[in-house]
Amino acid sequence: MDNEDDPAFKLLLTCPFGLSPHQVSVDFDEAYDRIPHPDTSLEDSISEIWDKRVLQNKSLFNGLKFRYGGCISYGNAESDQEPKVSLHLGLTDYRTFVGTNLNPLWERFLSPSEDDYLHCRHTSSPLGNGAIVKTSDDKILVLQRSNNVGEFPGYYVFPGGHPEPQEVGVLSYQVDSCSRETINKKISQEMFDSISKEVVEEIGVPLNALSTPIFIGISRRVQNVRPAAFFFIRCSLLSIEIQQLYSNAEDGFESTHLYAVSIDELENMAAKMPGCHQGGFALYRLMG
Repeated sequence: MDNEDDPAFKLLLTCPFGLSPHQVSVDFDEAYDRIPHPDTSLEDSISEIWDKRVLQNKSLFNGLKFRYGGCISYGNAESDQEPKVSLHLGLTDYRTFVGTNLNPLWERFLSPSEDDYLHCRHTSSPLGNGAIVKTSDDKILVLQRSNNVGEFPGYYVFPGGHPEPQEVGVLSYQVDSCSRETINKKISQEMFDSISKEVVEEIGVPLNALSTPIFIGISRRVQNVRPAAFFFIRCSLLSIEIQQLYSNAEDGFESTHLYAVSIDELENMAAKMPGCHQGGFALYRLMG
């Protein structure tokens, strides 16, 4: 049983001043793929768990995801060098995520290392995303997840999902007629485009009401070591206008309620958030 005083998240990268798209690059390489675990019975459990899940839910789909394999940051606000971050991304899929991170034996996939990349080298670790969206009347938007979703039903979350490899035509490392530099740029842009798209689909606001996202860091929940990139977005609409739009949101089925809350109210809700979203709130607080 976890100690309630133990943190539910770990901050892997903090960018308190926020980074714009030109300050975030991607190094996409199979070097950042998951390394199979030497215990073959543990590896075999990945297929077993997936097969059971598919029998229970015929609509499960094994889609490709970007795997988080670490990052390098350069410069800082105090120096003359502009702060920049390079995200190290490989490929994984939903099946491997279910079979490693969501495996009842997930802790056995971890390696004893203080280095986060080595610690999680045997897990799928798909990179999720989340947005701290601030309305024109200074409220933060929070969703309550539906009871029908696979993970954390009923919990409070920030809008988010995943950057999607197929959105930029990445199905493997061999991408026809595109240079490595071009692919890296496309994936970097998808980091920012995907979070705006998630907000539009889950909240129901038009894209032109949202500012360009700024990247504020990466949080990883302690339970099943799931990483997520967080962004800050301003919305030009009032919270009452957003509530009206939410009723027609494209992905409204994923949540049951939209809250527009003050920072103090959000503080009280944070305990009922998945760890990576608690980390997203911590990243927002660091913005000051």
